[in-house]
Amino acid sequence: MPTDPIRSAPEERLVNLVVALLATEQGLTKDTILSSVSGYREQGAAGASKDALEKMFERDKDSLRSLGVPIETIGDYADPDDLREARYRIPTAEYSLPVDIDFTPAEIAVLNLASGVWGESSMSASARSGLRKIQALGIEVDAPIIGYAPRISLREPSFSPLQRAIEQGRVVEFDYVKGGSDAAHRRRVQPWALVEYEGRWHVYGFDLLQDAERTFLLTRISSDVVVTRTSFELSLREGAGDKAIAGLEAVARRQRALVQVEPGTEAAVRLNRRAVAADDTGCRVPYVDAQIFADELASYGPEVRVIEPVELADLVVARLRRARDLHAEAAG
Repeated sequence: MPTDPIRSAPEERLVNLVVALLATEQGLTKDTILSSVSGYREQGAAGASKDALEKMFERDKDSLRSLGVPIETIGDYADPDDLREARYRIPTAEYSLPVDIDFTPAEIAVLNLASGVWGESSMSASARSGLRKIQALGIEVDAPIIGYAPRISLREPSFSPLQRAIEQGRVVEFDYVKGGSDAAHRRRVQPWALVEYEGRWHVYGFDLLQDAERTFLLTRISSDVVVTRTSFELSLREGAGDKAIAGLEAVARRQRALVQVEPGTEAAVRLNRRAVAADDTGCRVPYVDAQIFADELASYGPEVRVIEPVELADLVVARLRRARDLHAEAAG
């Protein structure tokens, strides 16, 4: 009778793989890993095919990287893109905190609480790596405050693939609907930075089809984001976030709406905080995207009245009329 393959727990195999990759400076080839690391070695000896073992190794690599473990791939020195004889390792400097950094249990508790605010998919590789280093310290935390962390949910499905593309230096493609238009157009972009401005996420980078730097509002991306195999220089990301924010602020300085807001309302709380000036006629609120700002103002209903610009007031009125008509149709 054929012998059943020896099945070790996946967690044990992952631990063995981490230990092996930490122990090497030069890196280990895939063949060496499959033939010598416990968990793969037993499977091979029991008759598992090389193809099955390689697929298992690829899944394990993905699992470890998703946990923030920095597995480095080293190609041929003469041709770094040639990965046929690639070697793998975990740089110790990337896996552990410097010896002169120390945290108290209370500090660890606060850091864990902060990490709990963000969903795993929305954390950058650097954030996941930092969290993993902290967790590796093995310090017990002060338990009473744990459990009070809210969850921040990023509604735009484009956030995660864009974040991954920025980290990897990969060109992306997506369909985008400009403000005031109903038609989507294909974009091919080098994404350099994700920035939050006025509570909304934007991606900033170089539009290869328009041959110009552009900022895109994530809520206007109307298709899945395709991360291509085309790469760009990672140095282009340097300072991109600050440049994107400066550009958005410049647009907001040129566009200021004069609005009258009912005191003590939700609109007053939100808009007065962003207002740059106020007098007897109302407060002036800067904005970037007229269509998006009109959506917000319309949502306040009678709490807000737009004085100027007239174009913005017309957009708000159009939205209110559409809402009225929809309610009338539903009632009919």
